[in-house]
Amino acid sequence: MAFRLADLAERVGAKLVGKADCEINSVASLGRARQGSICFVSDGRYRQLLKKTRASAVILDSSMLADCPVSALVVTNPYITYVKIAHLLNPAIAFKAEIHPSAIIHSRATIHPDARVGPLCVIDEDVVVAAGVRIGPACTIASGCRIEESTQLVSRITLCKDTVLGRRVLIHPGVVIGSDGFGLINDNGIWVKIPQLGKVVIGDDVEIGANTTIDRGTLDDTVIEQGVKLDNLVQVAHNVRIGAHTAIAGCVGIAGSAKIGRHCIIGGAAGIQGHIEIGDRVTITGMTKVTKSIKSPGVYTSGTPFELNDKWLKNSVRFKQLDSIVRRLKSLEKK
Repeated sequence: MAFRLADLAERVGAKLVGKADCEINSVASLGRARQGSICFVSDGRYRQLLKKTRASAVILDSSMLADCPVSALVVTNPYITYVKIAHLLNPAIAFKAEIHPSAIIHSRATIHPDARVGPLCVIDEDVVVAAGVRIGPACTIASGCRIEESTQLVSRITLCKDTVLGRRVLIHPGVVIGSDGFGLINDNGIWVKIPQLGKVVIGDDVEIGANTTIDRGTLDDTVIEQGVKLDNLVQVAHNVRIGAHTAIAGCVGIAGSAKIGRHCIIGGAAGIQGHIEIGDRVTITGMTKVTKSIKSPGVYTSGTPFELNDKWLKNSVRFKQLDSIVRRLKSLEKK
């Protein structure tokens, strides 16, 4: 796709400075841009790169305009504007509605004529697939699943029994949704499986990263509300509820029956204990261990940053002595 710079400015609500007829056909970084490319800058640390850029145009705010040697789109938030333009220049690839001959479709499944089912897919009974759905190669859809309009399963995705996907959901390769939760009870030293009778319900406009797993509920459903974004390798256990527009980075583990509020941000490799509640607009930094409920918005952190091993070992010993030190200090203060 290619656009006149003036047309892009009109579409994103930007002020154009420079050549209105300049043709833009790609996005690029400041350092690697070429003729026909548009890039963005939002940080003063990149002024020197901006001065040397070979791009045809740059998206920036007014504070950077004096250092720009080429045409510019002046906006308040360059990054958001860049994202919008990147979408315009790289539209979604059109697909052909069809069922591949190698797909196995149960006679009681309902596939909309405007849907696409790729090669080697297996779709079981009572599955409903709506218009505009794209099911990529080697996906398995178990009985009773429902997939709403314009949702895309990229490839090798498993939807277990009765899973519900909303509209415009995007699921990346290797995801498993609706497998049994880790529900066990110990009976005199023997682990007995607890039936997992709930399902998974995914809201509209959710994105789920590669190899993420979301377990079905034990009795109540596991629920991912609208607009949630899950990175790769996230584990969501049974009966978890994640509020709308929350973003969760890679390798996060969320234990059973945890409730996470709306508009939260959870950093990579954080661990969320089960049966706790996290309120709305909470940010949890990477590697944080959350063991208690969080009611107030804010940024929460745990853990110790890395340092030389010898120093870390000494501090680890001192940390274990902290309670004793505090008690002795209080005793001295009383005296």
